[in-house]
Amino acid sequence: MAFDPELATRAWMATLNGAARAKSDAYFEGGYWLILWGALVAIAVDLVLLRFGWAAALSARVTRFTRRRGVQSWLFAIVYLLVTALMALPWTIYTRFFRERHYGLLNQDFAAWGSEQLLALTLSSLAVALLFTGIHAAIRRSPRGWWIGATAITIAGIAFFVAIAPLYVEPLFNKYVPLPDGPVRSAVLSMARANGVPADNVFLVDASRQTDRISANVAGLGGTTRIALNDNLMKQPADEIRAVMAHELGHYVLNHGPKMIIAFTLIVAVVFLVLSIALPWMLARFGPRWRVTSLDDPAILPIVSILVTIIGVLLTPATNTLIRTQEMEADRFGLNAARAPESFASIAMKLSQYRKIEPGPIEEALFFDHPSGHTRVLTAMRWKAEHLDQPDVR
Repeated sequence: MAFDPELATRAWMATLNGAARAKSDAYFEGGYWLILWGALVAIAVDLVLLRFGWAAALSARVTRFTRRRGVQSWLFAIVYLLVTALMALPWTIYTRFFRERHYGLLNQDFAAWGSEQLLALTLSSLAVALLFTGIHAAIRRSPRGWWIGATAITIAGIAFFVAIAPLYVEPLFNKYVPLPDGPVRSAVLSMARANGVPADNVFLVDASRQTDRISANVAGLGGTTRIALNDNLMKQPADEIRAVMAHELGHYVLNHGPKMIIAFTLIVAVVFLVLSIALPWMLARFGPRWRVTSLDDPAILPIVSILVTIIGVLLTPATNTLIRTQEMEADRFGLNAARAPESFASIAMKLSQYRKIEPGPIEEALFFDHPSGHTRVLTAMRWKAEHLDQPDVR
């Protein structure tokens, strides 16, 4: 009988059923609501700061503390970010700790989880405060055309972070050690050399102390490029590891990093252009009530946050589609490089333990930033159908 990709896909789908499927569906579908409720929590926190005059009072304090505009912006942003994180702490604890523990996706106790969250908050606050300082300087320099400078500053900041993260940020949260010599290391480096990926080592990450999720990546830019896989992936069969790593190498070979930076440059430019129109309107309409009436005032940050939160929710389908498209391209590259469609399907089913496996087409388009398990398995089975007569297909 001829191999039927549709029937093969249905057979794979049947391996995840009952309570396991209901659990993964419930976890992922709950995430749809978290997008909305998370946005509402963030907006509510900003409105409290504005409505009760706390943002204006903080701005007055930092203005009295120093006359240097850049320092004023940075100090305001640091305090603002810490205060808003504290106000939203109950929501953060529920969504990132209790909910993850409930679904069996977090292995840390509260103390370990909390210490990592504190470190992440410290680093992100410093980075975002610097970013706001630069953007606010662009606003003061060019009240009408500031969105152009703000876009350049933001994209430069993102590119810088992508470049340094593998070397200086990620090791703060996990231990990276060279993968010992063996079949996995040899196979990954062989695929890397064959496809022009400039890496001579593979790193193993101790992610299992945090989660049981399978993960790998080819991160960095230029000289900071690094291939890494976590210890959860290392527990899988060799061909499944090859399938995952071939996918990750595909992101590099297909230039997804630079392409994503270009795409996000356009998105960020549109966001700042909208902000340049909406922000003066917000100040004119609500500024007197909030005691924030000038773009020079650092207290515009909570207003900017409200607008960015709203725009971000509205852009979710577009950004998801952008990322999902690249993931599909990397899937196809990975199938051609690893030539292990059954192993690719098997790992896709394992990833579906925390992703809804068979969403509707509209649901997948709106809420999935990766292809669904069904889409990935069907892709693998179609690839297999076209290569059945080739002896090197594993």
